[in-house]
Amino acid sequence: MTHQQPTGAPARPEDVDTGFWLWLIALPLMVVGYLTDAWFTASKHSSFLVIGVTVLFALTTAALVLTFLFLMRSGYRWTRTVLTGGGLATVIYTGASLFSTERETVQAVIFAVTGIIGSVLIIGGAVLLHRQDAHGFFTK
Repeated sequence: MTHQQPTGAPARPEDVDTGFWLWLIALPLMVVGYLTDAWFTASKHSSFLVIGVTVLFALTTAALVLTFLFLMRSGYRWTRTVLTGGGLATVIYTGASLFSTERETVQAVIFAVTGIIGSVLIIGGAVLLHRQDAHGFFTK
């Protein structure tokens, strides 16, 4: 059985689906980069309690973003706005953190690769979600 859109609701544009998938791929990349960075940094200076709280924060934030992604895919305009704002803040944080923190080689490579690829995917997804075709889809 296939899922059909209710009558009167606009069909989901390809830009929304593509933006959703870009964000969905970026999410684990950014979480891995953040947790790797936190692990290497905290293991030198902090207790395992701090690492545990950091992991809990990252997983909770990832679950929230995932929920917003599925709501956005259903046509909720406010989730697109929240994702765009949060995505831009994430890209700015990642870009600033790439050059402001000293890291060991392995830590730096993991953070750079996941951060740069994830940031490009987030920006691409945000741009697609704000194109003219996608804009008319967000009516809720």
